[in-house]
Amino acid sequence: MKALIARSYGPLEDLEFSDEPAPAPGPGQLLVRLQATSLNAVDKVLVTGAMRDALPVRHPFIPGVDVSGVVEAVGENVTRFSVGDAVIAWNSVTAGALAEYIVINDAPSVALRPAGLTPAQGAALPTGALTAAALLDAVRAESGSVLIVGAAGGVGSFVVQLAKQAGLTVLATGRADDEPFLRRLGADHVLDYRNVDVAQEAHRLADGGVDVVIDLANAGPALAATAAAAKAGGQLVSPLGGPSAFERGVTAVYTGTRTPLGRLEELAAKAEDGRLSVEIDSDYPFGQADQALVDFASKHVRGKVTVTF
Repeated sequence: MKALIARSYGPLEDLEFSDEPAPAPGPGQLLVRLQATSLNAVDKVLVTGAMRDALPVRHPFIPGVDVSGVVEAVGENVTRFSVGDAVIAWNSVTAGALAEYIVINDAPSVALRPAGLTPAQGAALPTGALTAAALLDAVRAESGSVLIVGAAGGVGSFVVQLAKQAGLTVLATGRADDEPFLRRLGADHVLDYRNVDVAQEAHRLADGGVDVVIDLANAGPALAATAAAAKAGGQLVSPLGGPSAFERGVTAVYTGTRTPLGRLEELAAKAEDGRLSVEIDSDYPFGQADQALVDFASKHVRGKVTVTF
């Protein structure tokens, strides 16, 4: 099978196409023929080895954690899926989706792809929407305001929608030209982070500061700058690591992608009936997947970047 591989840790430009042995499913596994995948920040991390101590991989390594395709074979004890089923899946740091075939575990991270979703839409959903839902699960405010930092990206575009649907007033950071995009998704206010002090603007728009900050862009000490946008005793939620608390009693919760039973099916159903918009910035053919990763890492993206087979 054709696959895009990294032979060792290094820059994205060193990725190359290779003929690799096609995998076979074991017990409790599915063999899926890929129709599409989408790109995520973790792909760059895994390829470059930026977090190799925490997230090591074996080489040759095939990136790609989002799966959208058709079941070609099933292993023993698989009862939820059959050959010919269209499925979507989040494959965690196991990755492997930038290849013609992939083996995935029969788990809550796999769901049937609704007929109303294209393969690319299905691929754009798992990491972005599952992570967004996990972040909203961690929000303790049932009403009030939320500042979403990094709102225009693959996760942020889902967070904006889910936060608005949860009844929160949404302040979203982005570039000036992101405003129509973010307002269409449900943002009440768009903060141009290149031209305003985000924390000061959040305090102006939400008197005393927002109840919650969801920061998708910063990690570690850098989170203090956006935690300052929260009211005293407020909350910061992030998929990246950082301090457990900040000044003025602002507490932090860190959570990543989660796959509770039925969650992916629920999100896919919302996407099919229009309650959740799946935003695709650009789509590349598989033969240009190497360029897609380079572009994804270097350009401003609204929503998701997908690769179609």
